[in-house]
Amino acid sequence: MIGPIFQREYATLPRRPRHFVSRLAFLAMVFAIICTTWLLLAGIQPVQNAGDLARFGVLIFQLIAPFQLIVLLFVAALAGVSAVSFEKDRQTLTLLLMTSLSNSEVVLGKIGAGLLSSLNAFIATAPVVFLLPLLGGVSVQQAFGCLLLTASTLVLCCVLGATIAFWREKTFQAIAVTTLLIALWIAFGEAVAFGAVPGISPRFAPLISPLRAVWDLAQPIPAARWFVGLGVLGNAILPSVVFSTVATGLTLFSIRMLRVWNPSRERRPVATEYETSDAELPAGQVQANQVKVWKSREPRAMWNNPVLWREVKTWAYGRKILFIRIAYLLLAGLIGFGLIRTLPSGTGGAIASGDYGDGLVSNSVALFAPLMVFSLILINALAVNSITNERDAGALDLLLVTEITPWSFVLGKIAGVLYATKEMVLVPIVLASTYWWFGGLSAENLIFLVLSLLVMDVFVAMLGIHCGMIYSQSRSAIGTSLGTVFFLFLGVAMCMLIMLMFRGSFGRQLAPFLFIILGGGTGLYMALGNMNPSPAITLTSFLLPFLTFFAITSFILRNQELTVFSTVTLSYGFATAAMLIPAISEFQFAQSQWRPQQEE
Repeated sequence: MIGPIFQREYATLPRRPRHFVSRLAFLAMVFAIICTTWLLLAGIQPVQNAGDLARFGVLIFQLIAPFQLIVLLFVAALAGVSAVSFEKDRQTLTLLLMTSLSNSEVVLGKIGAGLLSSLNAFIATAPVVFLLPLLGGVSVQQAFGCLLLTASTLVLCCVLGATIAFWREKTFQAIAVTTLLIALWIAFGEAVAFGAVPGISPRFAPLISPLRAVWDLAQPIPAARWFVGLGVLGNAILPSVVFSTVATGLTLFSIRMLRVWNPSRERRPVATEYETSDAELPAGQVQANQVKVWKSREPRAMWNNPVLWREVKTWAYGRKILFIRIAYLLLAGLIGFGLIRTLPSGTGGAIASGDYGDGLVSNSVALFAPLMVFSLILINALAVNSITNERDAGALDLLLVTEITPWSFVLGKIAGVLYATKEMVLVPIVLASTYWWFGGLSAENLIFLVLSLLVMDVFVAMLGIHCGMIYSQSRSAIGTSLGTVFFLFLGVAMCMLIMLMFRGSFGRQLAPFLFIILGGGTGLYMALGNMNPSPAITLTSFLLPFLTFFAITSFILRNQELTVFSTVTLSYGFATAAMLIPAISEFQFAQSQWRPQQEE
C-alpha cells in the first residue's frame, strides 16, 4: 500500500452504493451505443457474412474508443480535484500535514483515491473492448493499445487534477484550471494535427493529444508510426510512455511543493489601522501610532440583497480567478481565429446551404460548439461551488437565522454566478456577432443563437445551485451537476456522431434512440429529482433528452432554425423553472441545509 489515506479509500469505496451504480451506468451506456448502432446497421443492410460483422466491429470500435476516452478523461480529472478539494473545503488537509504522514503518502494517497473511482468504470468496460476482435475488423493489438492509451491518459488527468487542487485553495479554481488545461491540451493537439503549428510536424500529434492517438489507432488499417517491429501496438506504447512520464513528473512536483502550497498563502494576516494622538504630546515630539481597530478597511455600504453584493463586490472565489479568465480568453481567441478562417470567400452574405458540401455539420459549428459547451461547464462548476463552499464553511446554517429570503438567496446566487463568469457568457455572443458581421451568419440566426445561449447559461447556473442545495456532500453535488451537463452534451455529441455514420437513415434512428433517451431520462430523474421529487422535474427529466435530440436532428436537417430555437428555449426554460420554483420555497430551502451529513 501507499499509505493510510489510500488504505482508507480502498476499504470504504466498496461500501458506497454509488461505486456499483456508476460502474453499471457507464457499462449500460456503452452497451446502449452498441445496440443502437446494431439496430441502425441492420435496418440499412442485411448482415449475412463475416465481412458485414467485421465492418460492424470497426464501426463500434471507432465509436467506443473516443467516447470512452473523453468521458473517463474528465471523470478522472474531476476525481483527482475532488479528492483533494474535499479535504480543503473541510479544512482537514492542514490536520493531515500536522501528522507524521510524509508528503509522498499524502499526495500518492489522494491520487490513488481519485484513480480508484475513475478506474472503476474503465475496468468495467475493458471486457467489452476485448470482445470486439471476435466480430472481426479489429485486432487484439488495437484493443490492447486502446486500453493502454486510455489508462495512461486517466492517470495523467487524475494527477493533473490533484496537482492543481493541491496548488489552488478554491474548489472552483481547481476545477476551472484543470478543465482549461485539458481543453488547451486537446486543442493544441488538434492544431498540430492540422499543421497549424509551425515547427511541429503533424506526425507528432498522437504524442501530444490522446484523442488523436486513439483515433489513429482505431482506423481499419492503421499504419505503424513508431516501433515498426511491434506493429500497431507500437502506436500506443510511445504515447502511453509520454503521458505516464508527464504524470510521474507532476506527481514528484506535487510531493516537493505540498508543504509550500499548503496551508494556502491566500490566508493573509489582517492588516491593522492606526490612529495618531497628539493631545498630550510635547511640542516637536513625533506622534506615536496606536492601534485603532483590527480591520483592513472602512465598512462599505451593502445592497438590499447581501448575497448578490458579496458575489459582485468581493473576491468570493479568490483573486486567481483572473488567470482563469485570461486562459479562457486565450482559448476563445484560438476558436475565433479558426472561425475567421472558415468564412465564405467571395460572398458578401451568409453561407448558403449548399456551401457546406456533403458535411452534416459545418466547420464553424465544429469550432463554436465545443467553446459553447466548455463555457456552460465552467458556469455550472462555479454555480455548484457557490453553494458547496457556503455549506462547507458553515455559512448556510447562519443564513437560516437571518432575514435573507430564499428568493433573494437563489436569485442573488444566479445573478452573482453569471456576473463572475461574464466572460463565459459574453465571449461566445461576441464571437457569434463578429461572425455575423463578416457575413458568416444571418441576422435571424444570430438572434436565435444569442437568445438560446442566454437560456442555456441560466439553465446550467440553476442546475448547479439545485444540485448544491439538494446534496449534502460536496463531492456528490459537484459530480451530479457536472455529470448532468456532460450527459446532455456529450450524449448529444455521440448521437450526432452516429448520425454522421448513418446519414441516410433518419427515419430508422428514432426507434433505437428511444432506448438511450429512456435510460438518460431515468438517470436525470435519479440525479435531479430523487431527493426532491416533483411532477415538473419528472417531466423535465424524461423530456429533456428527447427534445435535445429533436433539436439536434432538426438542425442537421437544415432550414429549421425556428424549430430548433423554439425547442431549446422552451425545453431548457421549463427545466430552469422546474428547479427554480422548489428552490425558492421556504420548505425546500430550510430542509436542504439541515439534511444530515452522511458519508457517501
